[in-house]
Amino acid sequence: MKDFAGRTAFITGGANGIGLGLARALLAEGVKVAIADIRQNSIDDALDVLDNQEAIGLRMDVSSREEFAEAADEAERRLGPVSLVFNNAGINLFQTIDESSYDDWDWVLGVNLHGVINGVQTFVPRMKERGKGGHVVNTASMASFLAGPVPGIYNCSKFAVRGLSESLRYSLAPHGIGVSALCPGLVKSHIFASDDIRPDKLGARGKPVDKAFNVQLAKVHDSGMNPDEVAAKTLEGIREDKFYIFPHPEFRDELREVFDEIIADYPRGEAPVERLAFERGRRENFRKARAAARGK
Repeated sequence: MKDFAGRTAFITGGANGIGLGLARALLAEGVKVAIADIRQNSIDDALDVLDNQEAIGLRMDVSSREEFAEAADEAERRLGPVSLVFNNAGINLFQTIDESSYDDWDWVLGVNLHGVINGVQTFVPRMKERGKGGHVVNTASMASFLAGPVPGIYNCSKFAVRGLSESLRYSLAPHGIGVSALCPGLVKSHIFASDDIRPDKLGARGKPVDKAFNVQLAKVHDSGMNPDEVAAKTLEGIREDKFYIFPHPEFRDELREVFDEIIADYPRGEAPVERLAFERGRRENFRKARAAARGK
């Protein structure tokens, strides 16, 4: 996709951080933008800052299929068919898996993974039916590659978003719809304050809130990459039809180290002929799918 002008975008988590940066960048390209967020006050503040008649705000919970469908209908009624989807909403829980409760799992996966699933299930059938192409950007994270003990459930959710996005990219390529996985590192945002929007119905925590730690997290995130820089790199990645969009340059060596460890652990030896025959076919089909998704 080279030209964004005249299209309509739907951005979840659009009222702050990366989402708001994307809204600014897209409006500057002549795109109509629907900002979806769970915080009405943040939506109001964002619309005041943007001061653009081509932007609207929609309050919704991305973990709700019903609310997602209703917001999508409202966005398209007011702005026209959506062909740019940014499944960006995300929250974080800075604790290990063994310290977590079922409510912790349901909350984090509900937003970070099911929010992406709901965005795909809501918009992709519409985009395919219209046949006008488009692009889906799912915000994963460098945490979709680099998993330490904390934040455990967050890592799980982002690994899943990465796998979902890659599979979706291959299936949508024949329809002229691109898919990218946005994998940022530290960004200046309010994700450290995720507990502020945790629903009461999922309030059973595996570990009490560490308020002092959250104060430190706020300081750390204040030094993160500016969301406008992330947004500019994201639009560049869409134009180049990249699958992985890596805004931060500081992870290259660490990624190489991790993948070298994986290859070092991989066994040597010969597989049975029957299994090799199957894998050769699968490998060739996978190679073709990757080439088609890259337009080669």
